[in-house]
Amino acid sequence: MTLTDEQRVDIVKYRIENAESTLKEVLSHKENGFYNTAVNRMYYACYYAASALLISAKIIVKSHEGVRQQLGMHFVQSGVIPPELGRFYSRLFSKRSTGDYDDFVNHTLQTVEELYPQAVLFVDVIKAYIDKWLKDS
Repeated sequence: MTLTDEQRVDIVKYRIENAESTLKEVLSHKENGFYNTAVNRMYYACYYAASALLISAKIIVKSHEGVRQQLGMHFVQSGVIPPELGRFYSRLFSKRSTGDYDDFVNHTLQTVEELYPQAVLFVDVIKAYIDKWLKDS
């Protein structure tokens, strides 16, 4: 898929907006005791941000695993994303998968409260990079 620069900018902005709004959903899921879906929404917020970052660099991937791998290869290894946030994204990917697909896995309030600040930081780091990229484009 080939995107024009304008299309790329529009998609990147849209995905960052989705990341921010999806993070807000986490709070209502947490408040209502829906911890698996809170983890799911955290993962998707980070996924939207990560995919926006990849698109900004003209890297198009077609799978969640591809986003994870390409993020590590292009942004963690280069130092744009701190290694601990790269590890966090992989951990969140795993927790979302187990919460969504494995039987008898129930995330807890403690898990949500531990992961949420890291998810916010992950999105914020990417958003700061995207904001700079948008100003430079």
